[in-house]
Amino acid sequence: MVTWHLTIDSNDPARMARFWAPVLGYVPEPPPDGFDSWLAYYQHVVPEENLSGDPDDYIDRIIDPAGEGPKIWFQPVPEKKTVKTRFHFDIYVADRSAPMDEIIATVDAKVAELVERGATIDHPNRIDTDTLQRYGVVMHDPEGNEFCVA
Repeated sequence: MVTWHLTIDSNDPARMARFWAPVLGYVPEPPPDGFDSWLAYYQHVVPEENLSGDPDDYIDRIIDPAGEGPKIWFQPVPEKKTVKTRFHFDIYVADRSAPMDEIIATVDAKVAELVERGATIDHPNRIDTDTLQRYGVVMHDPEGNEFCVA
């Protein structure tokens, strides 16, 4: 049997976990058994001089409360993102069979919510032909990772 989780490099894992959890319908992962916080767990496995502060600063893992999606860990790294992300999330919020004005309104409402949470807009994409209607917006999360809302 193979198990896996998604690891995303991050400069501020707690901020990324707080941003992505509600976007994906996820929640913070509880600390391992025997620990009352992730800070307590990390103090057990990492030299204590490297750790201090608010226990909420160490919430760096999120999970699907239904147990269907993969676990996600925001791994702390010192370097900043420097190139285009080769892997990204597509967040689907609109009914693709709805009229184009409704699709645009639904996507734009989600985009506005995500901007309030710290995301930025890169550019919109719109296809509106006789055979295909699609609308989405390419965005960046608080650390500059690309993702799409459609």
